[in-house]
Parts: sequence; C-alpha cells; structure tokens
Amino acid sequence: MRTETLELDERFGAEYAGKYVFSELSWARRSRIIQKYTRYHPVSGQVVSSDYIAIQAETIMASLREQPSHKPITLEKLLSEENGVPIALGELFSQIVNRLNNVSLEESAFLSDASNAKSQTQPSQSLGSAKNSAGQYRSCGDNQQRQCSSSLSS
Repeated sequence: MRTETLELDERFGAEYAGKYVFSELSWARRSRIIQKYTRYHPVSGQVVSSDYIAIQAETIMASLREQPSHKPITLEKLLSEENGVPIALGELFSQIVNRLNNVSLEESAFLSDASNAKSQTQPSQSLGSAKNSAGQYRSCGDNQQRQCSSSLSS
C-alpha cells in the first residue's frame, strides 16, 4: 500500500507541527466508511442521505498511520465545529487522503460540495428499473425482467 509523509511547520499552529504519515486504504475499508454514513431507501436502494463530512473525516483518520506524539488529530477534532482543525489543514489532509485512495476529481467535488442543499444523486435508469406515473423508480427482479419490460412498453 502506498504511503505519503507530511512534515508540517507551525503555519497551522504549534499544536499541529510535526510529522504525519498517511497510507492508502483497502477498498473494503473505504466502502465500509461510506456505508456507515450513508442511508439508503429500503425499496429503491437510492441514497437518501450521506454525511460527507463524517465520511471524509473518518477516511482521514483511517489513513492516518502516524502523527506527532501529543496526537493533535482525532475524529472528534476533525468533526468539531467549535474547536476543530483549521480549514486549510483539513483541506490539506483531504487532498492527501483522496490522492492516496484514488478518489476521482468528480468524487472529490461531490464530497467537498456537501453544503449544497440540492440533491447530488441522480436516479439510476438501468434495465432493472422503470419510472412509474408518480415519478418514482420501480426495480424489477431478474425473474420479473421480461414481465416488467413488456408491461412498461404497452
């Protein structure tokens, strides 16, 4: 697994100065973090809500292998709105972790635009789903695929 080392001076404050080592996460670990903070609709399976800040904070903590001995970075500190890490430092950590874990530019923009009020998810229009007259998507199981397809075309 790839690693990246960051030596910080005191530009973010003396508390954060020191050596930080980040490493790449496994696909399974990254998927578990995303699932932990994402709620899905029980019928359609579509994303109902995601806590993008918590996903990014926990990804940073899972990737952080080494930090100064007084442990200035904690999950609570990353998530804190009152006494959290400086914005620029959080962004720096995010960039390193996203690069190590191959988060695409599109995913990164999606995660960093978490404060945007409009929905960021697009409904899937795969072969196994169809939009009904109420504007909702209905999923067809494999054994119902022919039935569903033929009833939709009429």
